[in-house]
Parts: sequence; structure tokens; C-alpha cells
Amino acid sequence: MRHSTFTALAATALLTVAGAAATAPAAEAAPVPFPSIGWQQRNCDFNGDGRDDVLVGAPGATVGGAKGAGYVTVQYSSAGGISTTKRTVIHQNSTGVPGGAEAGDGFGWAVASGDLDNDGYDDAIVGIPGEDLGAFKDAGGATIFWGSPTGLHSAENMWMEDHEQARTGAKFGRNIEAARFFALLSDDPDAYPRDSIAILENDALLLYILGPGDLAATTGKSAQSAGKRGSLILAKERTVIRPQTKDATAAASGYGLRTLSHGNFNEDSWADLAIGGITTGDGGGAGGTDVLHGSANIDDMSSGGVFDGGPTVTAGDFNHDGQDDLAIGDTGTGAASTGGAVDIYLAKGDLSGLDPVRAQHWTQNSTGVPGGGESGDQWGADLSAGDTNGDGLPDLAIGAPGEDVGSVSNAGAVWVLRGAPGGLTATGARSFDQNSAYVPGGAETSDRWGGQVRLTDANNDGLFGLLAAAPGENTNDGVMWVLPATSSGITAKGSWTYDGGTLGAWRTDTMYGAAMDE
Repeated sequence: MRHSTFTALAATALLTVAGAAATAPAAEAAPVPFPSIGWQQRNCDFNGDGRDDVLVGAPGATVGGAKGAGYVTVQYSSAGGISTTKRTVIHQNSTGVPGGAEAGDGFGWAVASGDLDNDGYDDAIVGIPGEDLGAFKDAGGATIFWGSPTGLHSAENMWMEDHEQARTGAKFGRNIEAARFFALLSDDPDAYPRDSIAILENDALLLYILGPGDLAATTGKSAQSAGKRGSLILAKERTVIRPQTKDATAAASGYGLRTLSHGNFNEDSWADLAIGGITTGDGGGAGGTDVLHGSANIDDMSSGGVFDGGPTVTAGDFNHDGQDDLAIGDTGTGAASTGGAVDIYLAKGDLSGLDPVRAQHWTQNSTGVPGGGESGDQWGADLSAGDTNGDGLPDLAIGAPGEDVGSVSNAGAVWVLRGAPGGLTATGARSFDQNSAYVPGGAETSDRWGGQVRLTDANNDGLFGLLAAAPGENTNDGVMWVLPATSSGITAKGSWTYDGGTLGAWRTDTMYGAAMDE
């Protein structure tokens, strides 16, 4: 529960669809970029040195005796890649962080980043879906931590909540994304360029943007107070997101929003938002994905289509035509393919966005893909795009945390499909698990290796290595694996591991790696 008074935040909603101070050395003043639009803008450089940093959540951690309070770690990359020495650990008992660590808060259940104040340093947003707000249990909240030449600092933050309609069980902050979805001033959209924030509750999407304090009054929808960077401005009243599904029986059982990703699916100057969800209750388990086209005016944001499959979504230019495409991981119990599937929808190359006709359908049973689909594999439970071999074509990492390795159930595995001029190809496809040669450890029941996957260029050499998380490792301690990239793609040779304890944080039952920023 939040016990202190902090900056009040105003929320935006629309659609009728889904530590301690950083130890990194000071960087030169970062150039101020234009806000994020396409998938290739990673938004995770917290100290402005031009390298991808790594933000990881451990929502199961016991902090100050509070089980499931959670924490996050930030690792500042260098020319040598991902660092375990230059890091920050932040939780709700850290100096200056709103509230306090309480059982079940789940601080770090979701993490995201973007340059919210356009100062050249990316900022981190941490979801706390289990946060209690007064009498509203699990209403949820989130906290922004501001980037700087020395990275993130726990005391430099801003609190977020759905203060207009706090509800029991809403779980505000269950997933988060940041990009340039709309402008602060629609009649002068480039006056205050900055990334905006999309935050999910179970059944609603809320959008925020930071406005300078002197603009709060001019909007007619001012925040209650302004922080030193300004206020989050209310732009539109809340509407509850309704399920979009072709299965009327499943729709009647309810619909839960689960994942977010951004890309530029049409040819305008605004990021588009992909929202993955799944039907719930009796007859549930069917995935559905909605796309929302960005616009200078938030009121003009419009539907970019409704697509079968979900709840996992990510974006990438998979056919290398200069426009972003959509990948959907279909892993629900109602998935059309046994064990899960990944579907690719290509952009049409104009303002209309994505082609509604699926371009590619991938499963473990696809020709050239290692393995075979089995019930419960969850192939596609997490997805990440990046160029792993430096050929300029984005590849796709696919996590399958329910994959059985030999007779070991739910040990988990990861696949990488290679990019090609016409789209993804199975030529050169690779799979990895903890029993693969050179991969540290060994497959164990319910490790759920591949529960989160990220392709990241930590040393800025143009090759995206693989981060694979096993949140269930060692009875839910959670461990991360780092697999290097070479000119021939991801390799297990030279791979290594670390966990929260390696970074000076808690190790036992933390679910470290249950969330990773991309």
C-alpha cells in the first residue's frame, strides 16, 4: 500500500477492444533524440552511453520480510557487454521510492522504458500490480525512475496509479509499453516531443504523457500537482476495453489484457500499439490481438485491425521492406496449434497498416524447425526481435517455457528463427535448452527456461545476443542466461549465467527474470 503522498497522476484511456544509486560512470551529455516510433528503437539506455542496458524484474522476492514484494535490477552495459558489477537494485524499501515493500505487491511484475521527458536518457517504468490502494486490494500502481548520466536512482521517481477509478483486482501495471503514440499538443505535435506510456489493467488500457507544469492548466485537464519534470496530463476519459474475438462463446466468459508492444505498422510519424489478450473463465483460453494506430491527437487514434492469436506480441521488420510487421505468439489453451504457434502479419506499405491475412504460421512442426509440438509447450510464450548475425535482417527469438526436455517436464527451451528478404525462414533455425552443449546447468522440472527472452545489443557491435530467463530455476529463485552472438548467429559457446544474488540482491524464491525490458 502507498503510505505517503506523492505526485498525483492523471490517466488517459481509450479504445473499446485490450536501491541504491547507480555505480555506472558518468557519461557525456546524451543527444536529445526524437521519440520512439519503430520497433528498432529499444528505449533502454538509462545512462545515455549509446548501449542497451538491461532491466529485469524479480516480483517474487521477499523484501524486508514481505514475501512477494519484489525488486528490479538495472545493469549498465559497456564495450564488454552486459555487466554484473555496474548495476542498481531498486525496491519499495529503497530510499525515496513511494510506498513500502509489502507482501504480494509484485514490484517488477512488468517493466518498460522510454524517454518520457526527452532529455536523451531513457526512463524506466516498473509495474506493481499487487499494490493495495486503501481498501482496494490489488488495485495496482507503477513508478517511473528517471534516467541520468549516472543511470537510474531510486529517489528520482514519480508515482502512477489509476486514481480516477481505483478498483479491487484491477492490477494496474500488469504490462507496460512506452513510445510516441500521440502528442502532448495535437495542434503543435513537435513542440514537446516525448514518449508516452501505455499501461494495462486486467480489462483496460490507459495512456499517459508527461507535460511541463506550465501546460497543466492550458489542457483543461490538469493533474493535481506537478513534479519537477511536470505532470502526467489527462487527455481523454476512461472507457473499458471490451473483448474482441470471433468466438462468441469464449467472449461471453470474459477477456483479459496481457501484453503490449509497439511498432510503426503504417507509414506515419506515430508509434502503433499492439495489445495481446486472452479469453478467461469458462470456455476461455483463446488469444486475440488488437492494433491501435497512433496519431497526433489522442482522440484520432484508430483501430489497426483485430487478429487471431495471443496473448504474446512483438514487432519487427521481418520481410525487410522498411516497415514494421507483427508477430503473435498463440499459446493459450485454446491455441489453434498443439503446443503453440507464432503468426506473422506483414505491413502493406501504406497508411492502412497490417495486412489482415496471415503471411506465415510457424510451429515446432514446421519444416526445418527443430523439435515437435506437444500440448503445454507454450511455444511463443515470449518473443523478441533483433539481428543476431549482422546481416541487417531481424531474427526472432521464441521462448517455450513449457517444453519438456527429454523426460523432464516444463524444463523450457528457446528457438531462434532467422530473418530473410521475404520473411522469417527455418534455414539456420536453432534451438537451445539447458541440456545443450556449452549451456550452463541442466534441465530440471519446472525451470521454465525461456519464460522471458530478449535479443539485445549490449556492446553496440550490431550483433544481438540472447538473454534467456528461467524464472522457475531452483524452485522459483530465477536465473538468467547470456548466449553470445556471432556472424553466424546465436551460439551457446561462451554462454554464462547470473541471478539476483550475483548483483547483490536477494536470490531465494525471487522469480528473477519473470520480466525483462526490451
